[in-house]
Amino acid sequence: MTGYSVTISETSKELTARARVAVKDTTNAVSLDDATKGGPLLIDLDYYVALDVHNEKSEDKDYRKYVVVDKAGTKYVTGSESFFSSLTEIVDEMDGSGEDFQVEVYRKPSKNYKGKEFLTCSIV
Repeated sequence: MTGYSVTISETSKELTARARVAVKDTTNAVSLDDATKGGPLLIDLDYYVALDVHNEKSEDKDYRKYVVVDKAGTKYVTGSESFFSSLTEIVDEMDGSGEDFQVEVYRKPSKNYKGKEFLTCSIV
């Protein structure tokens, strides 16, 4: 027993076994926090997943990570609830529309924490 486990709690599309295994490994994913430091990031969204992580070695033993995969196969990871909330609103609204869209991920100054920023996204 490693004391570390990852389960997929939500996904925007049906995934193959290979895709489920691959998306749970975030060691090769790009941090959205790092990717947006130089400005907004445009993602041609393929799908997203929410991962429930249990880590005995972490201060907070149970937490959630969000993985966004673009159409080129690049994985992006974040723990940002504000980003994920905006993303799911966009995807839910666009679901079944047949319209192509991209998502622009960017930082906004926090109203609650002076000098801090949070991640969010908008449809493009």
